[in-house]
Amino acid sequence: MVVSFASGKGGTGKTIVATSLALYVSENGINLIFLDCDVEEPNSALFLKPLISKTSKVGIPIPIVDFKKCTYCGKCADVCTYNAIAVVKDNVLVFPELCHGCGGCSLFCPEKAISEKIRDIGVIEEGNTNGIKFIQGRLNPGESMVVPLIREVKEKMVKDSETTTIIDVPPGTSCPVVESIKGSDFVILITEPTPFGLNDLKLAVETVRKLEIDFGIIINRVGIGDEKVEEYCKLENIPVIAKIPYSRDVAVQYSYGIPMLIDGEKYREIFHRIWEEIISKIR
Repeated sequence: MVVSFASGKGGTGKTIVATSLALYVSENGINLIFLDCDVEEPNSALFLKPLISKTSKVGIPIPIVDFKKCTYCGKCADVCTYNAIAVVKDNVLVFPELCHGCGGCSLFCPEKAISEKIRDIGVIEEGNTNGIKFIQGRLNPGESMVVPLIREVKEKMVKDSETTTIIDVPPGTSCPVVESIKGSDFVILITEPTPFGLNDLKLAVETVRKLEIDFGIIINRVGIGDEKVEEYCKLENIPVIAKIPYSRDVAVQYSYGIPMLIDGEKYREIFHRIWEEIISKIR
């Protein structure tokens, strides 16, 4: 079973809710893998505090031109959608930061003048915490190729009926989000009861519906805004899995990397209901 936690915008509490549920589930003896696919700013480890035992590099292939073979025909540049390679008079310019590693330039080169080398874009870190297998991607500073790293993180999933995977998805609705939630059995969208929260929730709902994945909503920080998010969910027939009340204490604990479960039975009961709702939706 794969459950993804996503949000249309940052700052809704997606990570603290995902990690708190993971801790609750692990307490009940369920075999759990936690993937942090928010590779540009992974922070699930701040709450789960895993012991990292393995680090591996992730790279993408970029073109290398053999100028002894190259005839400067320009076919490599023609096939590159991302403008990562350009042919000018007696020269071929390669822009590694734009390259998506698709291999089209080497495939279509009639002179076989293009080979490839691997350029590191980030790392995958693996460890364990509280009985949870923890995996996160960490993009190198200045890199923009997010999707290949997310794809490698998701390759670490164990897909069987005995294992539950929780995925912390990047915020927003762009390609990294789509790559992260693909293949999920259920997506939980975390939002807040504010105009910005509602606006970006609508974009997230549209994205998940396009992917035809079942989903539900958790409204976080209830009490700080209005009821328009709930009205929208009723209008669109979207299930509200849970409503988590605003608490200054939780905000303070968040700043110290303390999950919601530390705050006693009130939040433990909320996460019990969230888990039961997830199970009922997937079944």
